[in-house]
Amino acid sequence: MAEDVLMDAAVEESMMESFNIIAHAGDARSFAFMALQAAKKGDFEEADKLMADAEKASNEAHEGQTKLLFRETSGGKNIINVLLIHGQDHLMTAMLAIDLIKEMIDLYRDKK
Repeated sequence: MAEDVLMDAAVEESMMESFNIIAHAGDARSFAFMALQAAKKGDFEEADKLMADAEKASNEAHEGQTKLLFRETSGGKNIINVLLIHGQDHLMTAMLAIDLIKEMIDLYRDKK
């Protein structure tokens, strides 16, 4: 019985971290693409602000991932499910988008 309660708590905690990663990574990606649109219009002040927002959201998503990694390296268990995999996918996509969009914004900035 106590094992079931612990398992339920682990499942719930894993799901909450997954949702946290998905939400923040989605925000990060959205901010990055909004920054790109601002740069295309020549509004580099807004682009820089939005990229800072993207970085902050990405860092918050990464903190969720780090909690899961720390739990596992400390001997705890993580529940691996499609939701967590989806969150990891969102985070990696957001991080790649941020890196590429930074470079693209620099290209737009250099053209001005």
